[in-house]
Amino acid sequence: MTVPELPVTIAVGESSVSGLYARPAQPAATLVVAHGAGAGMEHPFLAGLTRALNQLAIATLRFNFPYREAGRKFPDRPPAAVAAWRAAMSEAAARSGGEPVWAAGKSFGGRMASMAVAEGMPAAGLVYLGYPLHPPGKPEKLRDEHLYGLTLPMLFLQGTRDPFATPELLEAVVARIGPSATLEWRDGGGHTFDVAGTRRSTEEVGASLAGSAAAFIAAHSPA
Repeated sequence: MTVPELPVTIAVGESSVSGLYARPAQPAATLVVAHGAGAGMEHPFLAGLTRALNQLAIATLRFNFPYREAGRKFPDRPPAAVAAWRAAMSEAAARSGGEPVWAAGKSFGGRMASMAVAEGMPAAGLVYLGYPLHPPGKPEKLRDEHLYGLTLPMLFLQGTRDPFATPELLEAVVARIGPSATLEWRDGGGHTFDVAGTRRSTEEVGASLAGSAAAFIAAHSPA
């Protein structure tokens, strides 16, 4: 049975952003999910992911960053994105029944989540859906410094063909973070987890990551 998604309005400073909240019966956790730089919360990838998570007893809240809400194309600077993350996590916590609240994001959304946590935002853990470790073709410009101070559970879900993360570089970063971080590869996957030669809808691609995310959350939740 499909879990209904309820529209919510999340106050961010003097403005607000839109969200979609879904809560199955007796959820084991809540996962707040942010979109990537080029698409909003209604993208089929995120819809497929969150609806599959709902079937696995994970409540979800996906939300728009302020720039997307305003119809702008250029992503918010980190202070604005971090403020939106804090507001979304507070909204999820207020709606929870006391279960752990995790943060996840596609590319830019995941990176901003990690920066928010590095600045003190509470979260039970982080799930990265294609972490943008460096710009395509520029492996020397790593976006990793803030990750090494994080001690909460982190799952990196990454395609082996993702131009935003050279495999050996990401493996080195995860190893340096230590045992709190886990890296799970999707063989042949690009930045959107598309695999050449396979025919899956974007929604199916997103849904295919739900099992790994739910299993990691379960493994790192209080008994």
